[in-house]
This record gives sequence, C-alpha cells and structure tokens, in this order.
Amino acid sequence: MDGSAVLTSALRSTGIRAGRILTGLLGRGILESRTPWLQEQEAEAHGLRMVYSLFDFTDRGWRDEDLEEVVAAAQRLGFAGLNVTFPFKQAVIPLLDGLSEAAAGIRAVNTIVFVDGKRIGHNTDVTGFAAGFRLGFGGERPGRVLQLGCGGAGSATAHALLGLLGADRLVLYDPDPARLEGLRSQLAERYGADRLGVARDPVAAARDADGLLNASPVGMTKLPGMPIPAAAIESRHWVADIIYFPLETALLAEARRKGCRTLDGSGMAVHQAIDAFAIFTGRDPDHERMRASFFAYEMTPADALD
Repeated sequence: MDGSAVLTSALRSTGIRAGRILTGLLGRGILESRTPWLQEQEAEAHGLRMVYSLFDFTDRGWRDEDLEEVVAAAQRLGFAGLNVTFPFKQAVIPLLDGLSEAAAGIRAVNTIVFVDGKRIGHNTDVTGFAAGFRLGFGGERPGRVLQLGCGGAGSATAHALLGLLGADRLVLYDPDPARLEGLRSQLAERYGADRLGVARDPVAAARDADGLLNASPVGMTKLPGMPIPAAAIESRHWVADIIYFPLETALLAEARRKGCRTLDGSGMAVHQAIDAFAIFTGRDPDHERMRASFFAYEMTPADALD
C-alpha cells in the first residue's frame, strides 16, 4: 500500500487547501464517529482551519499491518497529529518515538502528535472517562465494579476507576486470557492486588458488583450485541458503556428497561476530544461548546457536514 498516495487522495476529496491543520482518526468501524465534526467546529470557533479525516481500515480495505505506513505517511504530509481508536491503541506504541506520562502509565495511546520530526503518544481517555463519569453520576463513587473488556480503552477506564474515581474494587473480564492477565498485573503493580479481581464467569461476578462497565467493542454498530447476558443486569446496578456510536447500545437499553442508572459514551467521547484538541492546537477548548457541538451533530443533516 502506498500510504502517501492513499492519504493524499483522501485529503484531496475534502477540498484541502494550504494553511489548514491536518488531523485524523485511525481505527476500524469508525465511519459514524462524531470526532471530525467536534474538532472542526471547535477549531472554527478559535479562528482556525482544520481538516479532520477518518481513516477506517475496514472501509478502505487496509490491513492491520498497514498501520505503520499510514502513520508515517501522515507525518510526511504535515499532519499535526492523529487520534487512534480500536484496535490500534496498543499496537501503535512501537511506532512512536516517545510517550507522555499518562500513555506510558497505562500502555495505551489514543492521540499522536508530530513534533520536531518525532511521534509522541498521549492518552486522553483516562481523564476523559473520569470527567464523563463525574458529569453523569455526580459525586457518586463507583463502589465495586465489573469491567468488561481489557484492551486499550479498558486500560484507560481501569486506571480512571482506581486512580481518579476511587473504586473500592475492580473485577476484570475479557475473553482473551493474556489480555486479561496483562491488564491485571499492570494495575496490581500500581494500585495493589487487593483492589483487583478477575472474572472467569462475568454473570457470577455481576452479582457482587455495584456497577457494570462495558469497555469492549461489543455493542458498536459494527459489532452488535451485549457484552454480558441481560439476566446479569440488576436494577441496583449502575451501568456504563464507553461506546458512543450508537449512544443507545443494547446494554444500556436493557439496563434502562430494568431501571438502572446509566451512563452512555458521550461524556468520555467529548472530554477525551477536549484534551486532544488542546494537544493538536495549543489552544484552550471551550468545554461546554464542545459538548453542545457533540449533541448538535445528531440534529445536523448529513449534507451539511460536508
């Protein structure tokens, strides 16, 4: 794959002109992402011209192995940086020259900035999830949490729950034993093994939990379904999902039907984007304006987004 040629073609289709800040999102199943709208609207409010492109590896027929070429091509073409999502938050790390303290601490990257010829990885998911949780649930503490999913996003939410939100206990579940153990040992080293557990049976683990968090991709438009059987959800649970396309996942719909307090993925999506905008541009974003822009997207005709 000729990464430069592919990216140049994609950018040409956006009507790019000189003087614009180039950014984009790398991932799979991301065509419904609101991030381009969110970032470009905030840039316009600051008097900046930004082009934020979606590079969906599935839609474009790219292989996971093409990630290195795509990152290198973006750097050569003068991008300010890139956001990174599923399934590349950990895979991208070996391609970088350095990591911020946050990214190094959780071993996952969702934002890359190109500075002085170097690729520096950041992570804005940890603070993004914590801010979204506080916004949605007020001052409530998480209590005992069952987290479903231990990938790059799951690493961020786990660090937020234990390090920023004060969860009493975090029990992890992932169908991949190596990924599960990898995150458990990473967290134990930082927060202590006594606050951690692993679940082989998530249904049984849910009985002892105060809250359920989906940090897996199950429930996304491209991967419909529920990460845990509906029978495991009880009305006493709080239930959160980091997915935001769609905002109403099957998990949240079932939780609401049972009378649970719920939290969708909008808070994390907006707040991680706020921090990413500051990294890309060096400007201080307006939090309320970016949150309003996120929800305004739902009411905007598709042709108005071109």
